[in-house]
Amino acid sequence: MSPSSRTLLTGAVVATPLFVILWAVQAATREGFRPFFHPMSLLSLGEGGWVQIGNFVVVGLLIVGGGVALGRMLGVGRLARCIGALVALMGVGLIVAGVFVTDGGAGFPAGAPDGAPVMSWHGAVHEVGFVLTQVAFIAAGILLTVRFSRQRRRAWAVWSGAAVLAAVLVAALGDFETLAIRLVISSAIELGLISVVALGVLRAAPGNPARTGVAAEFAREG
Repeated sequence: MSPSSRTLLTGAVVATPLFVILWAVQAATREGFRPFFHPMSLLSLGEGGWVQIGNFVVVGLLIVGGGVALGRMLGVGRLARCIGALVALMGVGLIVAGVFVTDGGAGFPAGAPDGAPVMSWHGAVHEVGFVLTQVAFIAAGILLTVRFSRQRRRAWAVWSGAAVLAAVLVAALGDFETLAIRLVISSAIELGLISVVALGVLRAAPGNPARTGVAAEFAREG
């Protein structure tokens, strides 16, 4: 494994805890923010909004890098390249969501309307970024499941498929009052799958003393 691939995969591994920790710190400290009700995108607005903007952009860049490395390291063939490209598209969606901020609403930040906002052009682009991330994740997760199934890596196939199903169900099932926190959990599941796969590839690198068990299966061509 080249040093650049190792660096990119390490970035993808840390992307999930970074994303969740930065959200949690802001959710606990931003005045007026209700984590079970206010969408995480609202943290990009108002004083201190640069933290969440940076969270989206930096994590997006880490996922793009992870996608590039996974495209190299998951083996030869079109399937591996497609997985890498879809993971990179997830990151692009996050970057778009960070650069183009959402519109204030639900009473946050201070002075925002209590109900749904009137969507601006940048708010619309923000939503496009969100949709891109979701579609790319679902497609990447399905292809990971197919890849691992073809290579008889049952544990990895089950985990990949379960992550897609869990992310969709968590986001889709429940009342509107809890949608915001469910989207945070769903996002953590999505990013978590990419981080876990990246970690598996890192652990399977030749010369790694941890190259045993399930992780070692990444080193086997399917």
